[in-house]
Amino acid sequence: MTTYRSTQYGKLLLLMVGLPILVLLFVLVLDESRSIGLLTLALLLLALFLFGSLTVEVTTEAVRLWFGPGLVRRSFRLEQIRAVRAVRNKWYYGWGIRIFPGGVLYNVSGLDAVELEMRDGRRYRIGTSHPDELVRAIAAVTDLRGAAQGA
Repeated sequence: MTTYRSTQYGKLLLLMVGLPILVLLFVLVLDESRSIGLLTLALLLLALFLFGSLTVEVTTEAVRLWFGPGLVRRSFRLEQIRAVRAVRNKWYYGWGIRIFPGGVLYNVSGLDAVELEMRDGRRYRIGTSHPDELVRAIAAVTDLRGAAQGA
């Protein structure tokens, strides 16, 4: 049963990929050799489709996340989570799936995230526009009420 779901859209990604798409479309109209331009356009559209959004879902069994339509996804079983807290990423941690000092980050926009500390010591950060709500949602379906920080 789903208890929480939120989707964050990569606004900066849309701008960073959208502008080159517009330029490419303009160039393709004027240029006679279109193969490179079409390939580049296809790759940019694919990147936007696959990584343009990040959806986070909390169920009674797991915290699940997926980018775009769900081809790239990850799941964290609730019983494996030791602690959860709202955090703010450094700007240079970037967007996408990234390794940051101490863990792995999943993010499409902004600096706010929720950090999951796993029982094996690993840490994962999930980007979200509503970190306190996500922390509360995870704490509500686990016994982490005392371990939830930032809520």
